[in-house]
Amino acid sequence: MKCSEGISKFILDLSEKYPSQTEFIQAVEEVVRSVYPIVKENSIYRKHKILERLVEPDRSVSFRVDWTDDKGQVRTNRGYRVQFNNALGPYKGGLRFHPTVNLGILKFLGFEQIFKNSLTGQSLGGAKGGSDFNPMGKSDLEVMRFCNSFMEKLHREIGPDRDTPAGDIGVGLREIGYLFGSFRRYENDLFLPSAITGKGPDWGGSLLRPEATGYGLILFLEEMLKVVNHSLSGKRVCISGSGNVAQYAAEMAIESGAKVLTMSDSSGFIFDKNGLSKDKLKFIMLLKNEQRGRIKQFADEFDGVEYLTGSSDDSRRPWRYVKCDIALPCATQNEINEDDAGALVENGVMAVAEGANMPSTKEAIRVFKSAGVLFGPAKAANAGGVAVSGFEMSQDKSGVRWTRAEVLAKLRDTMLEIHKRCTEFGTRSGCIDYVEGSNIAGFKRVADAMVAQGL
Repeated sequence: MKCSEGISKFILDLSEKYPSQTEFIQAVEEVVRSVYPIVKENSIYRKHKILERLVEPDRSVSFRVDWTDDKGQVRTNRGYRVQFNNALGPYKGGLRFHPTVNLGILKFLGFEQIFKNSLTGQSLGGAKGGSDFNPMGKSDLEVMRFCNSFMEKLHREIGPDRDTPAGDIGVGLREIGYLFGSFRRYENDLFLPSAITGKGPDWGGSLLRPEATGYGLILFLEEMLKVVNHSLSGKRVCISGSGNVAQYAAEMAIESGAKVLTMSDSSGFIFDKNGLSKDKLKFIMLLKNEQRGRIKQFADEFDGVEYLTGSSDDSRRPWRYVKCDIALPCATQNEINEDDAGALVENGVMAVAEGANMPSTKEAIRVFKSAGVLFGPAKAANAGGVAVSGFEMSQDKSGVRWTRAEVLAKLRDTMLEIHKRCTEFGTRSGCIDYVEGSNIAGFKRVADAMVAQGL
């Protein structure tokens, strides 16, 4: 059977088994298209059914979460934890609180996490979890009550050396604090800091953890640009999102001399033709992190800033409307579609690096590749967050805290090593295919560990 036929059959069989899990199938297809030829040539991988085993989680836990709102009304949500693969180490992956969360979304995220964690070179397995609970508009007490109820069900499945959750969309420092406090109480008040990462530095967290994904994204992007003899200095940058990843990607981009033109939230995006200054970015950080406001308020505060919105998702993101050299999608999955990619190419984009998880559709990626645009996929480009989570676990277990400079140096080394691995496995005819490189490099490490450990 030819590779193309084998790939098509594998994806078709999986699609028929999980017809509603479109994002999961999309994530699997990207990886399988990269690694299938390697599996076909390796009789050991075939004998051990590595691909067939990799696409099935070790376990998926689903549970009801009951909590009370500030009016005393009982509310109910659904919680999940998908523990995908622990061949390299304890399960590791974030918790997402968002109305769109379902099992298929978490399977896609958990599957991606396997290879992302592998690329860091650390001993981390892949997992993901969360709930369809929406923290937006909820009081601190409501969020706390939900987190307490959520952890009541989750604590049985996690712990040091077993499964270490972290944050994701909708789960920031506030939520991590409530979740960690609940975990302690359900574990007889044992202080087990490496059970959850993303904590505050004063209670077991690592310096630079909030910045890690955004900083890592820029460090990886800079390596991509070096390959073609460019730098960030003077480049026009469009960023979507306005959470941690977007904020700190913008911060490091500005420090590197780039002009950051846009940021967004679910309601719309702001376009500052003069570029964000450090002071303007501080306003956005205060607005989003403490006031929990909307990005439109930035446009209301500063002259010369446009706020654009519309009835569709496409009109609430900058890709078709603002010319840029660099695009950094940092909002959510599949936010750049084929038409968005075409507009970016037509407007002269030279590089796209993914800060969110799988923010580009497969059709968009095909457009970027065909146009010769540098494309950094999420599992490589946004691996800085989980890398520093791993550093946090190391610090928790050793009891030794690292300085900010030490963490940044280790993060830089990690992102450079990931780029090196992508180059090693993704170079084709003198050009680097970062999708191929990241998929193959991540896969080989996990596959070899699975073979070595048997069934």
